[in-house]
Amino acid sequence: MDLRIFTEPQQGATYDTLLTVAKATEDLGFDAFFRSDHYLRMGNVDGLPGPTDAWITLAGLARETKRIRLGTLMTAGTFRLPGVLAIQVAQVDQMSGGRVELGLGAGWFEEEHKAYGIPFPKEKFARLEEQLEIVTGLWATDPGKTFDFHGTYYDLTDSPALPKPAQRKIPVLVGGHGPSRTPRLAAKYADEFNMPFASVEDSERQFGRVRAAAEEAGRGGDELTYSNALVVCVGRDEAEVARRAAAIGREVDELKLNGLAGSPAEVVDKIGRYAEVGSRRIYLQVLDLEDLDHLELISAQVLSQLP
Repeated sequence: MDLRIFTEPQQGATYDTLLTVAKATEDLGFDAFFRSDHYLRMGNVDGLPGPTDAWITLAGLARETKRIRLGTLMTAGTFRLPGVLAIQVAQVDQMSGGRVELGLGAGWFEEEHKAYGIPFPKEKFARLEEQLEIVTGLWATDPGKTFDFHGTYYDLTDSPALPKPAQRKIPVLVGGHGPSRTPRLAAKYADEFNMPFASVEDSERQFGRVRAAAEEAGRGGDELTYSNALVVCVGRDEAEVARRAAAIGREVDELKLNGLAGSPAEVVDKIGRYAEVGSRRIYLQVLDLEDLDHLELISAQVLSQLP
């Protein structure tokens, strides 16, 4: 079971804060540092000093870390043209020495689009499918050959399909709760399927749908990695759990129900339940980025107990 640190910088974080967390992620033995791709705060926070761009952040971290994987949950398909995105991600992969992963989603938060003048189309899912085909197709095109795509939303002619990533194939993540179209897209394009903020039971059902879609598409169900994203709140005792829950504006009982919360033993046990239904990777949504002791505790008493 891999444990990855997943941050939400739109809630309020500078690049320097993210760098500190990423370096702690690397030093403490976690597998990867991921971040969301949003430009507007959510909920009852001020979001100061304002948003940071996901791929500019990851480019910086690519040069200041050595081991950890770097990526997005999820890059919003509405933010970037697919050809431009393929260039950006390939370049950051080169900058990192081949440690980048791309989570790509349709985009959903209409308010941030209004706030920054980004078009918010109605047919987001159909666009996402074309984006996945273009990005993966550009990277897969042999050097010296060109890539063409003529779809409903995007048209590429005689693209040199450059630059190439450092990795032979950048892992692509697709995720979500949709019962039919999402599994189909994952089966066709993804190396990893991520189930965000879901129960063990719902994860098991959705993993099953993705496995079935993969087999229908001519792939083995086990060719994909299955993962979860879950909020984390761990404490050495009940008082510490309550303090950490209060710091992120959440209730302990709710966190225990919907996330990974409680003592290290409780969290290890719940991770085991996700593992039993096929999850092989957990993205720990860390909401208090100033609390590095939290990461140290998880590393020492949760990560160390996992197979």
